[in-house]
Amino acid sequence: MAVLRFALAQHDFAVGAVDANAARAVELAHAARDHGVDLCVFPELALCGYPPDDLLLRPSFIAACDAAMARMAAAATGIDVLIGHPAPAGAVAHTADENAFQEPLLNALSLLRDGAEHTRYAKHALPNYGVFDEKRHFTPGTDAHVVEISGVRVGLLICEDVWVDPPVDAACAAGAELLVVPNASPYDTAKQAVRLKVLQRQARRQGVGIAYLNVVGGQDDMLFDGASLLIDADGSIAARAPSFREALLHASYDSASRRFQADDWPSVRNESHESVLYAGLVCGIRDYVVKNGFPGVLVGLSGGIDSALTLALAVDALGADKVTAVMMPSRHTSQLSLDLAREQADALDVEYHTVAIEPAFAAMAGVLEPAFAGKGTDLTEENMQARIRGTLLMALSNKHGRLLLATGNKSEMAVGYCTLYGDMCGAYAPIKDVYKTEVYRLARWRNSQGVAIPAAVIERAPSAELRAGQTDQDSLPAYEVLDAILERFIEGEQSRAAIAKQGFDAATVDHVATLVLRNEFKRRQSAPGPKVTTRAFGRERRYPITSGWR
Repeated sequence: MAVLRFALAQHDFAVGAVDANAARAVELAHAARDHGVDLCVFPELALCGYPPDDLLLRPSFIAACDAAMARMAAAATGIDVLIGHPAPAGAVAHTADENAFQEPLLNALSLLRDGAEHTRYAKHALPNYGVFDEKRHFTPGTDAHVVEISGVRVGLLICEDVWVDPPVDAACAAGAELLVVPNASPYDTAKQAVRLKVLQRQARRQGVGIAYLNVVGGQDDMLFDGASLLIDADGSIAARAPSFREALLHASYDSASRRFQADDWPSVRNESHESVLYAGLVCGIRDYVVKNGFPGVLVGLSGGIDSALTLALAVDALGADKVTAVMMPSRHTSQLSLDLAREQADALDVEYHTVAIEPAFAAMAGVLEPAFAGKGTDLTEENMQARIRGTLLMALSNKHGRLLLATGNKSEMAVGYCTLYGDMCGAYAPIKDVYKTEVYRLARWRNSQGVAIPAAVIERAPSAELRAGQTDQDSLPAYEVLDAILERFIEGEQSRAAIAKQGFDAATVDHVATLVLRNEFKRRQSAPGPKVTTRAFGRERRYPITSGWR
């Protein structure tokens, strides 16, 4: 029996940044080697980032990955390295010829040793549900791979492989004493608990330890939370890594006792639901802005809860010097809204502007007056105000080069309580997948860490302030009721009748469900935002716009 010393690189590997990812992996492998470990493990598809999507269809991209793998193998000496990468399924090397035939690809995990690729394992279980589309790009592997490292027989699996029994059984039947599982597992608020149960079940079932490494970072509409785990053979948690933090995690595994010993792992405080979710939203903003090269962000600040939470998130993600807030009052904006917006901007020390929309609204109304003759005031004038604000914010974004953050939440997006080309303007929507009731919980949690949002913003009745005396509940049920119905209809895919049987008013359920189905066309035109629920709009929930199903 033997002891294997290893390091798990819970780090961010950006999609498409092949050369930078390879260089970083070599740097981390050398740091692990200098720490005296035998093996350094990197996440699933770390070389190219996850998910690479249709970049995988470009022969030049695969050729770049092949070349980077060769450089890594030559450079990462004195230590064994396990790294995920896309690889041709056949023996023929790729070329950069864009007209070349696209041969099948593997979602591969390679062991680099002594300057060369020693072993290559191909992922067996290719997920094709939710946000995953791996069967579009990869062909499944079929062979189990067990490699001996420092006297320990290590079974190789990739992400989904540990969720189903056959790959686990095959590795253990081949003599694995330890399972190493690199992942690119997207975050949602329920995922960490589900992962833990899966890993504990497999460890107990086969009597092996499991080293579960997850990538960390934001990638467009996905978040990866890290939260890597070491699970002993009896299913107990030997170590848990923090959420949404990079770390090179050192540990050892005793093949005799089938137990881990964590070494220099960052301490994990009691991570609450709100603290992890808030950290994820901060990560999403930071990575979207930084990876896309924007110098800062712009937020339309209204004095309401959604824009207030978005502003706090942006400041925590980027720093106050990279955030600009703009208040755009109309004839219907209350003095309280003006005061609260100014109070928050001053407290967070962000650049702040007030740009009144009344002159633009009056001018637009005058231009349209002949065409509107004989028609009374209605939703049109409310939408005009929202669209003027959107135009002004986009102009400021263009002029100053700052990316505009949309401030709408999931409850509003679900029922269409938003204006196309108005408050939906923006390049990134940080709370797009956060229900309104969760927005309030996050705001209260953030203030418990140090006040960032005026208390009166949280306590006041929500209102778009597009007409006199308006509140959201003029046309929507109370958000506690609305969100409870939406979660059942969207996440649970429950029927209207089934929801009504749980104590909800049948007419209200029918109204809410109809709004959800009717407003798919708006959601298709919305900015991307980080997935945090188990059924996010967009990549994960693909409903037709034109549909007779009601």
